[in-house]
Amino acid sequence: MKFLIGVSVGVKEHKHQAAGIGTIRYAQLTISDSRSIEEDRSGRLIQQLLNEAGHELADYLLLPNDAAKIQAEVKRLLGVDVDLLVTTGGTGLSPRDVTIEAIEPLLEKTLPGFGELFRSLSYAEVGTSALMSRALLGVAERKVVVCLPGSEGAVRLAVAKLLIPELRHLVWVASR
Repeated sequence: MKFLIGVSVGVKEHKHQAAGIGTIRYAQLTISDSRSIEEDRSGRLIQQLLNEAGHELADYLLLPNDAAKIQAEVKRLLGVDVDLLVTTGGTGLSPRDVTIEAIEPLLEKTLPGFGELFRSLSYAEVGTSALMSRALLGVAERKVVVCLPGSEGAVRLAVAKLLIPELRHLVWVASR
């Protein structure tokens, strides 16, 4: 593999091919026992950012912190015509926060770098509290699955700085 100014030709070629993907259809799940659809600012922010980036919302649901319900809904969504599933909420440390535990067993591959980069960028914004953030990115049935914390700041950081810049590349590689 050849390198050009710190970027391998393989990555450059991948991103060039991935740029041709076009609109990405996504499903967005908000996991919360305390928010209503009207109060779901983090879910709306995910949708706003992805839509502004040229992607299309295919499905949206608000679910309680119930591992069986979360898992059943994710399994259903893995069977429909979407390229990306994005969740927000239920990633904290309380006993009710079960999003990661419900979704991780469904993933065929995980990309730990996503959580690592997310916490690193979060540290610059919130300090050592970033170590309590759980974020997850993986692939299941050739679809990208992302679990984000429920705060608007965390959503903005993860979607704008990490997910959108790499999304077409992620979807292109996952769907091959």
